[in-house]
Amino acid sequence: MANSKDMTINGHVQTVVADPSPLGLLGLAMVTLVASTSKMGITEGVVYVIPWAIFLGALAQFVAGIFDFKHNNTFGATAFCGYGFFWFAMALFYMISSGMICKGIAVDVHQMGYAFLGYFAFTFIMTFGAMGAHKVLFMIFFLIDFLFLGLFMSTLGWGGEMWHYMAAYAELGVAIFSIYGSGAIALNKHYGFTVLPIGAPFGPWAKKAAIIKASNGLSA
Repeated sequence: MANSKDMTINGHVQTVVADPSPLGLLGLAMVTLVASTSKMGITEGVVYVIPWAIFLGALAQFVAGIFDFKHNNTFGATAFCGYGFFWFAMALFYMISSGMICKGIAVDVHQMGYAFLGYFAFTFIMTFGAMGAHKVLFMIFFLIDFLFLGLFMSTLGWGGEMWHYMAAYAELGVAIFSIYGSGAIALNKHYGFTVLPIGAPFGPWAKKAAIIKASNGLSA
């Protein structure tokens, strides 16, 4: 027999779990805040970015992604797990670039540039999905687009310093919007009404999805 934390959907018992978005956004917020200070020259080096990259940027987002799979939220699960793995990779990159591991081995930083290019393409596509969630999430993805654009352009040497600084300030913007989004969703879920607004879904696809859900008798 299912307990109070279980629900039956199409004959299958599904365990009800809390919304993992506040945790995932907190992880994103903290690591981008710390990393952006290094890019802007406010702090020096990347060694102290590594713990935040592993535990907040990587692990917190990965855990949030796993629980979004339990929510049957393909978009959220793909995003959180995808960026969680990105920060695991970045932590290793910081270790290599600072000489903590693989010291004395020749590396080609352009390989990281192409990884940034790949994540730019992934993020650009996912930005359209964020329109169907809420406006705060859309702004986070919009800024991540500029973050990866600046990262791959500067790392591949396809532009001047402006690309580096664009990435830095975009990353700071990601941190600010992610902190707000994390707090807003947590408070709104906790109290059961809108304490801090995050904005309704928008765009033609979101409207079409709402119409389809309404015609199927589902909540938008």
